[in-house]
Amino acid sequence: MNVNNLTFSYEESFDNIFDNVSFSIDTNWKLGFIGRNGKGKTTFLNLLLGKYQYSGSIITQTVFDYFPYCITQKQMQMPAAEFIDEIKNQCELWRVVRELEQLCGNTEILYRNFCTLSLGERTKILLAVLFSGENDFLLIDEPTNHLDQKSRENVKAYLSLKKGFILVSHDRDLLDSCIDHVLVLNRQTIEIQSGNFSTWWENKQRKDQFAKMENEKHLKEINKLKQAAAQISRWADKNESTKIGFDPVKEPD
Repeated sequence: MNVNNLTFSYEESFDNIFDNVSFSIDTNWKLGFIGRNGKGKTTFLNLLLGKYQYSGSIITQTVFDYFPYCITQKQMQMPAAEFIDEIKNQCELWRVVRELEQLCGNTEILYRNFCTLSLGERTKILLAVLFSGENDFLLIDEPTNHLDQKSRENVKAYLSLKKGFILVSHDRDLLDSCIDHVLVLNRQTIEIQSGNFSTWWENKQRKDQFAKMENEKHLKEINKLKQAAAQISRWADKNESTKIGFDPVKEPD
């Protein structure tokens, strides 16, 4: 997937969320998407899904799918086995069963009304639906929110076996265990680094420390120049003061 000169802003905003952003992604990568809240992570996922107009280009033959799915009130009263084909095109139950067995081993939850399931059970079903497709590039937004520790471990182990996704998460342990590249959202730009969250964080700390040292070095140099300028100014003032009252033309006797 190639992103070229991507520029986007919301209609009510004067500032661009993205400004001439360009990068390439291998759709076999396991990407963690990192950036401060409100910096455009979900916006970028929505651009990939074609929900907004933008300038520039996103060139790909990939089909995108997004987690979490939107479940209607009607579907909440039904077993997931009866509505999975409504939330994902051409979704086959046997594929979902296969993924669910890999994820948690409990396929019985597919046949209980969705509203009776815990948040962890719902998450597992929706992730199984998400990964039941073939050759999709998956956009996964905060899959471990509101999950207990056991469910988090299930999701972490499951995603570590998968590939071909962008994962948005504040769960550092999850990011460390299941990604091999980091998509970093800076101010109006996006950059890519190989490695997991800890690798990126260590590199960032080193860069920040180097920038801090360079800044301190420049400040010291500036202060030295200021001190030298002040010293020269004092010398000039002192020299001028010795000339006060001196008349180079000698008065006749």
